[in-house]
Amino acid sequence: MREEEADDDASTVSSGRDEEQEAWNLRNQTLILQLSESLINGDLQTQIQAAKDIRKLVRKSSAKTRSKFAAAGVIQPLVFMLLSSNFDARQASLLALLNLAVRNQRNKVQIVTAGAIPPLVQLLKFQNGSLRELAAAAILTLSAAEPNKPIIAASGAAPLLVQILNSGSVQGKVDAVTALHNLLSCTENSHPIADAKAVSPLIKLLKDCKKYSKFAEKATALLELVSNSEEGQIAISDTDGGILTLVEIVEDGSLVSMEHAVGALLSLCQSNRDKYRELILNEGAIPGLLRLTVEGTSEAQEKARMLLDLLRDTPEKKKLASSVLERIVYDIAAQVDGSDKAAETAKRLLQDMVQRSMQLSLDRIQRSATSFTPPEISST
Repeated sequence: MREEEADDDASTVSSGRDEEQEAWNLRNQTLILQLSESLINGDLQTQIQAAKDIRKLVRKSSAKTRSKFAAAGVIQPLVFMLLSSNFDARQASLLALLNLAVRNQRNKVQIVTAGAIPPLVQLLKFQNGSLRELAAAAILTLSAAEPNKPIIAASGAAPLLVQILNSGSVQGKVDAVTALHNLLSCTENSHPIADAKAVSPLIKLLKDCKKYSKFAEKATALLELVSNSEEGQIAISDTDGGILTLVEIVEDGSLVSMEHAVGALLSLCQSNRDKYRELILNEGAIPGLLRLTVEGTSEAQEKARMLLDLLRDTPEKKKLASSVLERIVYDIAAQVDGSDKAAETAKRLLQDMVQRSMQLSLDRIQRSATSFTPPEISST
């Protein structure tokens, strides 16, 4: 009997919760429709307040709530507000759109389809720092959706994001780097995502962040891209600590960062070996490059071997191994154990050298241990 009563009580509680949820959903839907009506038919002040209310409502809401707002037709009027001459209208609509786009791919695409990118690019040109950096955050969020990338890449946003690298706040620079990195995969873009102007701020950011962080991976990927041009190569070598920073990432970075860093160094040396060989050697690149030939990704290993070969004194001689150090170790192994066992012995010796090089890198790792990690992107 008691079990039946308990079941009845549980059923009553569950029913009560369902009714409460249904009532809350109804109130929520009613509010969504009211705010949509205010945006579409209200005067400017009414629209501004509606945009502010939308931002508040969706900041901690689910993707479903964001989708309901989009279905209610709020995106197009919010995009129109971005064109307003009224500062408050632009700011309120920008914050609302930014929060509607977070964690909702469909809304990201719909916002761009509604024509948000041209006014956002105009906001990137603003002298007002808050609006400009909010626009950069919006570009970052929207560029995460694959269909949006060609539109953003062709909009002229990239050079303006590079300007933020030079003059924005720390958060603005982080957003700019991430947005630019999102556009790297856009194959339809005929214009460079980043140029030599990005080098100095990227190097500075890499000096300040942890070399194995996700942010470092993105910044190093941009540097590798820039290193493909002569202007970028000159900028890297002329920037204080430019080549050293890449060498440090080869030693201490994540596998992704190492691959990009060695790619950038290889681009320099391939473009002008006489100019860059000594500069790279002087920064102590050999231990980290040797480590990459053993522990890096397959592409990083290949790039490291190619760079080590370019760093040899006599690259025109026939190679017995794929780098000068590998060749030397191979020769020693052949003399000790004979040619039959040379490869196996050489591999063992190389691994021992890697361990030694890693030990030598500890001091540098400890010096960077207190560096900052850029904050994650979240709703604003």
